[in-house]
Amino acid sequence: MPIDTGDTAFIIICTAMVMLMAPAVGLFYGGMVRSKNLISMITLAFVAFAIVTIQWVTVGYSLAFGSDIAGLIGGLDYLFLEGIGTGGDGIPDLLFMVFQLVFAGVTLTIVTSGVAERIKLSSFIVFGVLWTTLIYDPLAHWAWGGGWAASFGALDFAGGTVVHISSGFAALALALVIGNRTGFGKYSLEPSNIPTTLLGGALLWFGWFAFNAGSALAADGVAVNALVATNIAAASGALSWMVASWVFGKPSSLGLISGAIAGLVAITPACGFVEPIAAIPIGLFAGLVCYGGLILRMRMNLDESLDAWAVHGLGGAWGAVATGIFASATIGGVNGLLYGNPAQLLIQMADVVAVILYAFVATFAIAKIIDMTIGLRVSEEEEYVGLDIAQHGESTSM
Repeated sequence: MPIDTGDTAFIIICTAMVMLMAPAVGLFYGGMVRSKNLISMITLAFVAFAIVTIQWVTVGYSLAFGSDIAGLIGGLDYLFLEGIGTGGDGIPDLLFMVFQLVFAGVTLTIVTSGVAERIKLSSFIVFGVLWTTLIYDPLAHWAWGGGWAASFGALDFAGGTVVHISSGFAALALALVIGNRTGFGKYSLEPSNIPTTLLGGALLWFGWFAFNAGSALAADGVAVNALVATNIAAASGALSWMVASWVFGKPSSLGLISGAIAGLVAITPACGFVEPIAAIPIGLFAGLVCYGGLILRMRMNLDESLDAWAVHGLGGAWGAVATGIFASATIGGVNGLLYGNPAQLLIQMADVVAVILYAFVATFAIAKIIDMTIGLRVSEEEEYVGLDIAQHGESTSM
């Protein structure tokens, strides 16, 4: 199939939009930490994207999309982008590579939730390289590179397992290793700048259209279906989280945007397989599940600081399962439970369990090794001063 200029232009635009989601995560998280760590959180997002860019073009893309090795990992066919040029099937191979790169970059930024306000930048760099290589790349191969999950029939249109379950449960594992922030549960660690978080959330909602629709890899009806379903799920999640929080207090703006992100996460694996109207229950339930995860995390006195586990981990798990319920052959060629194929639900559930176990256990091991060698955490004095000054020599008042 020759290069299609329309599809190519579409994916170029989508790639740029998804890249914007990396600093958007930084803004989203930055507003939820104390002001002395705002610069640090945004910087971690940029650092994560830079790390992944170099890792991906040297070895990551090959490990994810190289020739299959036992269904677990790709070979070294594309090491240093060997053989990846401007030719391709529909879109240039080089464009597909960079579109996948921005996905990987955004994923690592989400993981920073688990270590907010207390990780050493040097340790995060080491962690980021290892995590992307040993966890993200294999998971991408499982789902999209010809690995066992794809062969098994598991569906993940745009990253419910690869991006969201992996990052959410990685953040949980990191939080367990690094420990709670000093003073957590004893004094206020309230968000310092909700408007910054709302701006980050708005940019994420915007970028998610490209994240999901672009995963069709063509400017076609499937892309349109994905875009429409994405917006519906975001709105549904925003409303359900807002109402749930309203029942127990006030309808906060932070709850509203968190619910929107929950809906976006949940529709990510499903958007190319379900009818747009199915995005309503998927988003509504996502808001409730993720809000419940937040409450559970707080009751467990666990400082997974910015709730990547509750929103991305649980939201991604629900979305992957929901794909097995609502998938319709009229959209993506596969029926789910509601259309007479209960086996698809079982496949999705098995995939979810496998990804959770691998992402959590492997992340815990990587974090533990780093902590035992170079240390993950800044000193108590640096944490007190704030990472903006301690790690970067900057402050928001400069």
